[in-house]
Amino acid sequence: MTWLESTPLEDLMAQAAAKRDDAFGRTISYSRKVFIPLTKLCRDVCHYCTFAERPRAGHAAYLSADEVLAIAKAGQAAGCTEALFTLGDKPELRYRAAREALAELGHETTISYLREMCALVLKETTLLPHVNPGIMTREEIASLREVSASQGIMLESTSERLCHQGGVHYGSPDKLPEVRLDMIRVAGELAVPFTTGILIGIGETRTERLEALVAIRDLHEQHGHIQEVIVQNFRAKPDTKLAGADEPDLLDLLWTIAAARLILPADVHVQAPPNLSPGVYQKLIGAGIDDWGGVSPVTPDHVNPEAPWPELEALGLRTAEMGKILVPRLPIYPAWIADTSRWLHSKVATRVLQSADAEGWARDDDWAPGLTFAPKPRPILLNKVDPALERIIDRAAAGKRLDEPEIIRLFAARDADYERVLTVADELRKAVSGNTIRYVVNRNINYTNICYYKCKFCAFSKGKTHEALRGTPYDLDMSEIVRRSQEAWDRGATEVCLQGGIHPDYTGDTYVNICKAIKAAIPGMHIHAFSPLEVTQGAATLGLSLTEFLTRLKDAGLGTLPGTAAEILDDEIRAIICPDKINTQQWVDVARAAHALGLRTTSTIMYGHVEGPLNWARHLLVLRDLQAETGGFTEFVPLPFVHMEAPMYLRGMARKGPTLREAILMHAVSRLVLHPLITNIQTSWVKMGPEGAAMCLNAGANDMGGTLMNESISRAAGTQHGQEFPPEAMEQLIGSLVRTPIQRDTLYRPVGNERRVVSFNAAELAPVVQTPPRKVMAGE
Repeated sequence: MTWLESTPLEDLMAQAAAKRDDAFGRTISYSRKVFIPLTKLCRDVCHYCTFAERPRAGHAAYLSADEVLAIAKAGQAAGCTEALFTLGDKPELRYRAAREALAELGHETTISYLREMCALVLKETTLLPHVNPGIMTREEIASLREVSASQGIMLESTSERLCHQGGVHYGSPDKLPEVRLDMIRVAGELAVPFTTGILIGIGETRTERLEALVAIRDLHEQHGHIQEVIVQNFRAKPDTKLAGADEPDLLDLLWTIAAARLILPADVHVQAPPNLSPGVYQKLIGAGIDDWGGVSPVTPDHVNPEAPWPELEALGLRTAEMGKILVPRLPIYPAWIADTSRWLHSKVATRVLQSADAEGWARDDDWAPGLTFAPKPRPILLNKVDPALERIIDRAAAGKRLDEPEIIRLFAARDADYERVLTVADELRKAVSGNTIRYVVNRNINYTNICYYKCKFCAFSKGKTHEALRGTPYDLDMSEIVRRSQEAWDRGATEVCLQGGIHPDYTGDTYVNICKAIKAAIPGMHIHAFSPLEVTQGAATLGLSLTEFLTRLKDAGLGTLPGTAAEILDDEIRAIICPDKINTQQWVDVARAAHALGLRTTSTIMYGHVEGPLNWARHLLVLRDLQAETGGFTEFVPLPFVHMEAPMYLRGMARKGPTLREAILMHAVSRLVLHPLITNIQTSWVKMGPEGAAMCLNAGANDMGGTLMNESISRAAGTQHGQEFPPEAMEQLIGSLVRTPIQRDTLYRPVGNERRVVSFNAAELAPVVQTPPRKVMAGE
């Protein structure tokens, strides 16, 4: 390690920054948290500490449950995601007042009471507890793992000298290096996401600092649990034994940060508290940090109360000045969230999923698909786009096939990078589609909500006989299907879109007869019907090949197929969300067979649940490659997951849908990735809402989809948006974007004036009749 001390600081910092950039790119993270000082009593007597207090008459030894909850709820109201419990080390072993207070609270130990308070915060708020209670036994660590997202203890130093008489840790039994290292080891064995760090300037040598960092490195290499290492600079405080001691200077701090980055494994985050180094944030970034730690808009730093937190706006600006993007995180970092089954107790994992975005960062707004509001756009702080991102964008704009890492990088875009992706996507949209936005006047007809598949995301389908399962099951009479189709035609529709559950009594003839009945009644109506799942099931019931069955449907009047049932075209995800459904290859086989017969199809993605950018990339490449082969897709439709009533969300298995940034990026990135093969990108007003749809239309989308007249599937999942977006409203929204509305048919051809005139000022819809379940005969 002597090279670290002999290398010039400037070179050392450059090497550290390069290693940081290779691992974490442009992001500098922070945790928006509240500090909950459960008790300030402590059995240790560290010579620099002002946090620890002695018992005082009239002063409670511990915060009450009401006080804890009040702090936590204040944090929640301020947008925090973490509740950091700070407290002294085992005060009951030193103070009778602590033992008596614990007894009144119904506990024998501080850790037991801490566990109860963590459980309370988990139950009553949206915050995730992080605990830093000092030395714990294996049993105590395991107990707290059930109610916290992460744990931590500062190693501070591995110097035993500091524990001898005259050293800062003399008289503090919990500061023995071997004790602290053993606890960190046990936390690793128990798979606890962990924070540790070193405290510099307390009498240790540089060599001893390096030894501490090496010890941390070795523990992480054994167990993989060290999320972050804090490099904290000692600050002299009045009324302590070190009140007059020299503090480490800036160069010493920068050297230690750079050394930590270079010694520690690439996946370990390096943090320096910003409130302890005001005015030099850019230098800390230059030395290799990638995290600012916890910053609270509500509570002070109880360990360093003399050092106020920076304003988040200022922290973002200073971070941007170094070409970095400030990103909020949870107390557990993305790499550990990627494997929640290993690192988190199931109850905590649910809260983490609900709080995280697709990359594992903290959700940065309260929006979710189906809600009737959209957050305001954030200011752009960076003045330069990442050159590597520009190269990816240039390749996409030239029509090149991107690879998975390139697509993942596009989905990670934030700040100026995000705006650049949206801008280029919209430029491509204009080059391909001009200044127009298209929509189709159509009607959705969901002919049955009975389904024998068990897709975990679906709030629409009902069991065959269980009427209490998310509503009443129905199975439409043919006469009702035809009536709705005729009514749609009379209101100006050119298309009926038919989909439904996979009814156990349906056969391929059921689908054929639906087409025949509609065509017999309304010859001019375009039938857009039957997902690849329905086609696969229908063909199987008749013992026909896909091509034979699709030919029968086409002869019966089927015009095009919806590309739904795609969800995520990655079998790793399908095994989680729809294990009994068709797989990726089967979905592709139906689309390929349809295209070969001249039956064009749409393509979709349903995103924002358990998948991530890698799965999105795989999905888009499946579509691009098939389109290159067949040319049969008319459009791509991103469908954000609506979580409110989805079974897998209610069971704690999914996120709250995509964030607004992710939803808009899905439209923009798909424009880039699918260019120039799929020219139409559609936005779902049902899921995005009018405001969200307008944002997507400025980010690469060129189509508003259908007016629908009836919408059942998203409404069942919990969307707040209406069931119809009539032509008048469509064209008003399109006009507000200074675009030209064009009413189209299913194949993107302009409709005749007669249809257009009829579609405006249409009569009110008659009440629908949801026919109760009945036996369906194959030849009906």
